[in-house]
Amino acid sequence: MWRQLLLALSLVMELGLSIVISAGLGWWVGLWLDAHLGYNGIISIIGLVAGLVSGFLLAYRLLQRVLSGGGFGDG
Repeated sequence: MWRQLLLALSLVMELGLSIVISAGLGWWVGLWLDAHLGYNGIISIIGLVAGLVSGFLLAYRLLQRVLSGGGFGDG
């Protein structure tokens, strides 16, 4: 029972962190490009959206692998 609970909690944590880190990284790269190219926040918004999309795709692939019986954390 504890093992299943810990696996479920780690899955939820991995899903959340993958989305948050991807979105933050996309936003940060967008801010950096905005500062160097002279745009007024447009690239940072595009980077945020791209990061969110990639984070959700990563989470979707992880859920597909877990629900198909492949386990998670297996590379």
